[in-house]
Amino acid sequence: MEARILDKATSDKISFIAHIIPAFADAYKMDIQDAYRYLKKYGGYDYLSKHWWALHTDNDIWAVHDIYKICYKNGGLR
Repeated sequence: MEARILDKATSDKISFIAHIIPAFADAYKMDIQDAYRYLKKYGGYDYLSKHWWALHTDNDIWAVHDIYKICYKNGGLR
């Protein structure tokens, strides 16, 4: 099997997403799997994936809040 090397941008994106989902879970008192499902269901994950570069420059609190606002607008009521 051939080893594949990720480019830096992809690696940074994965690292940020792997960091911010647990931060979201902690902020809203969810376990990580529930937070992931919530984000997927209400569009937060798509927003995170698309805008990770801008979100990673914010403080985690603001990034989590921005993601929550997207979920809320899409019907998430947590």
